[in-house]
Amino acid sequence: MDADHKQLAQLLPLLPLLAELGRTQHVTETAELLGVPQSTVSRALSRASAAVGTELLIRDGRGVRLTSAARTLLPFIEAALAEFQAGLDLVRHESDVVRGRISISFQHTFGEATLPLLISAFRGRHPEAGFTFSQGARDSCLAELASGAADLALTAPVAPAGRTVSSAALYREPLRLVVHHAHPLASRRSVRIRDIRSDPFVAMGSGYGLRSLTDALFREAGFRPRIAFESQDSHTVRGLVSAGLGVSILPPGGNGPGREVSPETGNLGWVELAIESDLASREIGLAWRVRKPGPDAESDAVRLFREMVLQEGPQLLAGLVRSRSGGV
Repeated sequence: MDADHKQLAQLLPLLPLLAELGRTQHVTETAELLGVPQSTVSRALSRASAAVGTELLIRDGRGVRLTSAARTLLPFIEAALAEFQAGLDLVRHESDVVRGRISISFQHTFGEATLPLLISAFRGRHPEAGFTFSQGARDSCLAELASGAADLALTAPVAPAGRTVSSAALYREPLRLVVHHAHPLASRRSVRIRDIRSDPFVAMGSGYGLRSLTDALFREAGFRPRIAFESQDSHTVRGLVSAGLGVSILPPGGNGPGREVSPETGNLGWVELAIESDLASREIGLAWRVRKPGPDAESDAVRLFREMVLQEGPQLLAGLVRSRSGGV
């Protein structure tokens, strides 16, 4: 620590006392106002004078008066304390405003890990924050955002930015072909979409983000899948595949490949395979309404959460993506 920093470190704890002394011009009154013994004030004066290198106060009967050096320093002391108080007030204000509720609409696949991870990071700083959730298809999430029923929407693909909606990408994850563990393709490391031309396909329903992505993969491959089942939940899709009732395309599930299977569990199990296509990924992002100042302005609670997600979300979620994608 250099000499200037050492001097500041010695003086900073004494600034409130020096400011009060400058106002009262009396050691005893200052001690009473600050709730400390008079001897504490006297010792603080001596330490402050030693740190500055010149006397700051001169005794004048029962009171004290400022030296010219102290009169020069006092406005700077008061300004420093005022700045710190402004910062403290801002922190307290932000801690108070996040007591409000934040409404988030999100697709089902983000409820298991992505959203909890983001909320946990936010609640670690603002434990009083409240959240309201709505889960559904991508189209319904964006409709709730547009209507004002949701403050934020977490979707894939990322909502296009426009005149009334802003959005930003948070992370990208691969899509995998999911097959029964005894499927002829199960031993492969990667596959092409045309490899499943004859397989029954388990699809997400229309309006879901995953459905639009899988439709694009099949268009690229030049054929339409033979849809055996449609579901509104990716866990159900994975379960149907696990029972050997078809194949599907899903984001990494974390348990496959390598899930333990046995006759006791009905021989359920799946394997995830890489897909040889540049379209075999999805980009996840956050969307929010563009609001003007006034009654419809974005609340401070929503703003603070949105800013944290945009600034820190990609890094927070990077490890999650790697672990669920097998370290890729």
